Amino acid sequence: MKLIFISGPSGSGKTTLSNQIILNNKNGFVLSTDNYYKTGLISKLISIFVEGYFDRRISFNFKLFKKDFDFIVENRISIQDRHYNFEKKTIKNILKETNNISFLIVEGIFAKEFSNTLHNQNYFFLEIKIKKHDCMKRVLQRDIKERGKDKKQAVNDFLKSWEIYYEKFETNGIKNNTNKFIIEKNTNIDHILKKLFN
Repeated sequence: MKLIFISGPSGSGKTTLSNQIILNNKNGFVLSTDNYYKTGLISKLISIFVEGYFDRRISFNFKLFKKDFDFIVENRISIQDRHYNFEKKTIKNILKETNNISFLIVEGIFAKEFSNTLHNQNYFFLEIKIKKHDCMKRVLQRDIKERGKDKKQAVNDFLKSWEIYYEKFETNGIKNNTNKFIIEKNTNIDHILKKLFN
């Protein structure tokens, strides 16, 4: 199975790129790390007191994500979709079977950290680098509309998110960088996709 990891700061276009790849190539599936935040009372309390909680590894349900990842890789099928509700801080499991998966996209702010846990597996790594101002505009629209934040909170959360992401970027390199691609505003995406799928 072909593995593709897509990483970048909040608002950089990871989900948009993932959808673009899925639309142009058959039998793909996307696992978004955004749908694997921890739930429950303890997580809700910690998120109140820890600044930038949703951008830190402590918030990520690594065990559940790995379980789903391993199942898809081993069986080439997925039996459910998960969706995290940022306002209620809950995960909704939707029964939906997807068969004959030939490539798996892992996207999200924890994609890089998860990729570094894989051993003896080849994968493609796409790192999106977009200007801070452009990312913030996207995040503000999303967080106010979809995550119930006011503008001030959305701005503060974005700035902290940006800082945390690039701190991790400096300390967590890619173990397997043979198939790494940097995607910037003027990058020819079609050229990169040809390398991935030809």
